[in-house]
Amino acid sequence: MLNSQSHSEWQVPSYETQWWKNKNHSWCVVIPVINEGERIVNLLRRMAAIGVASYADIIIIDGGSVDGSLAVENLEKYQVNGLLLKTGPGKLSAQLRCAYSFCLEQGYQGIVTIDGNDKDDPEAIPRFISALEEGVDFVQASRFIKGGTAENTPTSRHFAIRLLHAPLLSLASGFKWSDTTQGFRAYSGRMLTDPRVAPFRHVFMNYELLAYLSCRAPRLGYKCIELATIRKYPKGEVPTKISSFRGNYAVLKTLLEACLGKFNPKN
Repeated sequence: MLNSQSHSEWQVPSYETQWWKNKNHSWCVVIPVINEGERIVNLLRRMAAIGVASYADIIIIDGGSVDGSLAVENLEKYQVNGLLLKTGPGKLSAQLRCAYSFCLEQGYQGIVTIDGNDKDDPEAIPRFISALEEGVDFVQASRFIKGGTAENTPTSRHFAIRLLHAPLLSLASGFKWSDTTQGFRAYSGRMLTDPRVAPFRHVFMNYELLAYLSCRAPRLGYKCIELATIRKYPKGEVPTKISSFRGNYAVLKTLLEACLGKFNPKN
């Protein structure tokens, strides 16, 4: 249940609710997208094949797609419950703030997030929700633990995660993470609404929120786990919104700031 005082202080980018078919379940799956083309259609098709809509509501948060991939007929065909359009500034973290605030206001107990670029196998979604039902507050997908699969991961990205990103976040958070850059995750509503976490702040505009939550949640004593998942990159293509040198520098800077507590609430 939302605390009205803390809720009134949430900073959320402007967004529009373009499609909404009512809340049917206690859990939801948020999919951030922007111009994902056939990739988001493939993901929705795979989710429909395993019946995700029978136990979780599917909500897409669009960052401003112009490729026609979010046509209403596709939303209806694949049992999407909601389509939100971010109209304010910012990238992934801003999109997630829009979607998470909407979901919590609708009364969802927990949220699974999976990227809309079809790299992650949605077969893990029911296991994520089961973990939330059992009291876990933060579920992180991992291709690197036993049972996980990493296919066609770019070599530079593999070593950056394994030798830099995951070790630093593990050290800073006190929890042993193995796969910290991907967005396939699940969060409990109680964690997201905790004012000591305070994810609804304008400091989270680009890719800061993921690293911050990986560091902050364990430090506050929330129950965190990793679950084995399948993550496949298409051959010859790296579907990502992060550019080469400049983007990777920003990711490293964000990582260090998160580890040093820069994004922690001031009070």
